[in-house]
Amino acid sequence: MVINTNVQAQQTANNLNVSSNALAKSLSRLSSGSKITAPSDDAAGLAVSSRLESQMKRLDAAINNVVNAVSFTQTQDGFLKTIDKAFRRMAELAMFAQDSTKSLDDLQLYNQEFVQLKDYINQSTEQKFNSVSLFTSDPLKVTIDSIGTTFEMPGLDLSVSEIQDSLAAGVTITTPDLARDALTLINSSINTVALNRASLGAVQSRLNFTNEQLTVTKENLAAAISRIADVDVAEEATSYARYQILVQSGTSMLAQANKMPQSALQLLQSSGM
Repeated sequence: MVINTNVQAQQTANNLNVSSNALAKSLSRLSSGSKITAPSDDAAGLAVSSRLESQMKRLDAAINNVVNAVSFTQTQDGFLKTIDKAFRRMAELAMFAQDSTKSLDDLQLYNQEFVQLKDYINQSTEQKFNSVSLFTSDPLKVTIDSIGTTFEMPGLDLSVSEIQDSLAAGVTITTPDLARDALTLINSSINTVALNRASLGAVQSRLNFTNEQLTVTKENLAAAISRIADVDVAEEATSYARYQILVQSGTSMLAQANKMPQSALQLLQSSGM
């Protein structure tokens, strides 16, 4: 029995310190929702989760790129759809103009609408999407994964002769013979636009599947990060309650341990010293 060194109090204080630190860490995890509140908690897990989070951010950017590319192709198809309707109306007018019962004045009226439709198509071929030309022969590259792999969307060039020949200034329907010539050119243009729309549909299908794949990959990455870094609230709440009890009991026992040297004092008093 000694007075100068209270070993029991020191041991109890050490235990209390350990319990207090564990309680603080548990409280930090519960308040932050993260299992890793300091690198020392899980150094390897921190490194892995950090890399996965970086990959997921890149996937978010890739998804955004793909979605924008889908919007681009949808805008292209919107114009191609109306261009196709305009060509079909031009073909209809060219057929009307071949009617021998129509006067020259009637043909001039048909030709007025015919010319207006040509102007509309010419203007449509010059449209842009966010300052990027919708109809060009140059392919557009789209990033489709987190490592920068690109997919080239083929350009849709409406300046090809099959379309531009029917839009030339000399193409009119002011006479039946001119109307027959115009109809031949317009039919070729209709076929070219149809092929372009089919090609565009294939690109849209590719982009939609890519978007689905990227979304699934992102979900799997998020689940992997969660397993590494997110705290299990039920499990941690149980640990928190345990540490809280240990701190309370440790505090009480430390008070008792601090009273142990008083036994030596009582011994001295009882011996008459």
